[in-house]
Amino acid sequence: MPAAATAVAAEPSVRAPLPVLGRDVAVPLVTGGEVTYAALDQAASAPALQRVWDDVAAYAPYYGSVHRGAGYLSQLSTDLFENARRTVADFLDCRDGDEVVFTRSTTDSLNLLAAALPDGCEVFVFETEHHAALLPWRRAGRVTFLDAPDSPAQAVAALERALADRDPYGPALVCVTGASNVTGELWPVRELAAAAHAHGARIVLDAAQLAPHRAVSVRELDVDWVAFSGHKLYAPFGSGVLAGRADWLREAEPYLAGGGASRTVVRRADGGVDVRWHETAARHEAGSPNVIGAYAVASACKALTEAGFEALAAREDALVRAVREGLADVPEVRFLSLFGDDAPRVGVLSFVVDGWNSSHFAAALSAEYGIGVRDGLFCAHPLVRRLLGGDTGGAGECGAPEAGALNAIRVSFGAGTPEEHVARFVRAVRELVRDGARWTYRTVDGRCVPDASGRA
Repeated sequence: MPAAATAVAAEPSVRAPLPVLGRDVAVPLVTGGEVTYAALDQAASAPALQRVWDDVAAYAPYYGSVHRGAGYLSQLSTDLFENARRTVADFLDCRDGDEVVFTRSTTDSLNLLAAALPDGCEVFVFETEHHAALLPWRRAGRVTFLDAPDSPAQAVAALERALADRDPYGPALVCVTGASNVTGELWPVRELAAAAHAHGARIVLDAAQLAPHRAVSVRELDVDWVAFSGHKLYAPFGSGVLAGRADWLREAEPYLAGGGASRTVVRRADGGVDVRWHETAARHEAGSPNVIGAYAVASACKALTEAGFEALAAREDALVRAVREGLADVPEVRFLSLFGDDAPRVGVLSFVVDGWNSSHFAAALSAEYGIGVRDGLFCAHPLVRRLLGGDTGGAGECGAPEAGALNAIRVSFGAGTPEEHVARFVRAVRELVRDGARWTYRTVDGRCVPDASGRA
């Protein structure tokens, strides 16, 4: 095994992984026996931190309605919900007057903002974005899709040209990711924000892949809004955040109409209804709030802050090096990148393997090694198609080494990933490339699965 595959454990400056749920789960192998599951698809959903789960479990007996009761548990839950809002604001280093709106996810957050755009607003977004950041604006008005840049500097220059040339020169919004969910590469957010503001535009940061890995400061990055998801931030599913400037949110119709968003509702003499809406975050939080989800997000924010992003990033960088160096002498493996192999990135790497369909390769990693990765286009179809050099094509049949099959493999890790899981991944990739799969596979409903017929 290459030394790089075990290099992480040898670095004294690299801290131990944070405890997460599922770290001891054993899964069966088609070749016989069991192995501890290696969760290396954390760009999709990260396992909840043990601390977050413990905090939620401790609160659960005191669960009560939020903003809707005079009883002790309702008051306790309301305080906890609003304290969670303040914790998230501190985590993001929000400005005075910024609002923190609890949502269901990053997708929900960006759709909320899309519904709050002022009349005549034009949105500028790179084709490289996750669909959650690429698609919500299509219903809101004019959208300019920018081509994928080859460098951070080219991204800034392309945005400046597009903003300067817009006609009419009215309100505008830029949407950009902080870290790619495909390549893991960090985007020049501060420079893009400066370009946006220089041309009278605002900017929203999709921090779904950034916030779990790096400190995010609204003030330092000078972004107008930030969106992220709890399920990528080591909290359970069903919670998200949109944080930032209050004016567009305050002036927009509520994202959802109902209780909680309304302050007063009265009948008119003509039989209609007049509504006075809240002017705070509650305006866009209609319905009974997800207090457990908000509390879980706040707990994760505290845990990551206390662990220290500098130490977490150093450990993650070591894991990235272990993968890249461990596979450097395997010519069949090609990593995907926009800005170059040496570009700064979070713990997300996508690649293809010559002679393999990516779905087949991912299925073999799971069934034969107990390693969970992602295959496909990663909800970023235009970007992956560009990186793979094609405009058409499907996933291909399982086991078919189709050069034109448009799908890739993504490995991603985070604060709770053990070094052994990364070493096992490197070893598995090398063995599969060298020896092939030990089992036969077939395509079922578009996915590659082990065949009952047995060994290859």
